[in-house]
Amino acid sequence: MAEASPAARRVVVAGASGLIGHALVASLRADGIAVTRLVRRAPRTPDEVEWLTAADPLNPDVLAGADAVVGLNGASIGRLPWTSRYRSTLLWSRLTPTRTLAAAVRTLGADAPALVSASAVGYYGSAPHTPLREDAAPGDTFLARLCVEWEDAALRAGTQTRVALLRTAPIIHRDGVLKPLLALTRLGISGPLARGTQVWPWITLDDEVRAIRHVIDAEIDGPVNLAAPTRATANDIGFALAVRMSRPYLFRAPAWTLRLALGRAAADGLLLGDAHVVPGVLDATGFSFRHAQLDEAVAAAVPAQAALSAASSLSD
Repeated sequence: MAEASPAARRVVVAGASGLIGHALVASLRADGIAVTRLVRRAPRTPDEVEWLTAADPLNPDVLAGADAVVGLNGASIGRLPWTSRYRSTLLWSRLTPTRTLAAAVRTLGADAPALVSASAVGYYGSAPHTPLREDAAPGDTFLARLCVEWEDAALRAGTQTRVALLRTAPIIHRDGVLKPLLALTRLGISGPLARGTQVWPWITLDDEVRAIRHVIDAEIDGPVNLAAPTRATANDIGFALAVRMSRPYLFRAPAWTLRLALGRAAADGLLLGDAHVVPGVLDATGFSFRHAQLDEAVAAAVPAQAALSAASSLSD
């Protein structure tokens, strides 16, 4: 199935310097779509606009005439441990930018662009043995409560404009969920995390960007699960990476050690949760994944040369 041609002429992106934002901007520009980037510093190029640094955090006129504004802000959940201070940072870095975008969109009324706002599959918490589509209830973990507040902030944009909520799965990428796993695997000390059978939702960076563009072009609103259609456990992901890098997968980390090292909120939210997230809306609206299988995703994220280098270092 051929992809729909881009409908947007200009897209405003907040959080453009992050992994997803950087790739999204590059994809849009490659198709001739103008991008305005919101930055928290003095602008360096004509396509940048400063925001969140003054008494007037964002002039709504910056958004006027755009087809969509995409909010991707948020401090990294991969920074550990989650101290009480850092948990506050995780909240502030998501809620403040999202509320600011929503307020600007609401000011523009019926002429406002669509608001496409980041969220995460952490919304569902841990729900073993239950396929989680977009109508599933939120969980009760720290991440789930954070996502509920995050989405509520986006919905403050009001009812006159389209609001899409991107419940994104961990990204299978060297700078995404694989980053700490790569380090352990390269050292030959990776293995099951607790039981290892907990289901981990996932998506590649390529499909993440394509899915965001699909949400914009297909004029989708409401929550959208950005997760690959193939179910995978923590063991599946860890073992696929070990095979790709010709490394062992033997050393189990008990749940109690993960909670002791990372804190209960981070361990339960990132590593021990069990959530079979299903891309119901993407499936229903004709989205086609390029990397629907886990082995394809790992191969795309860890190029052959990198895998060979890892194997070579083990033999030396």
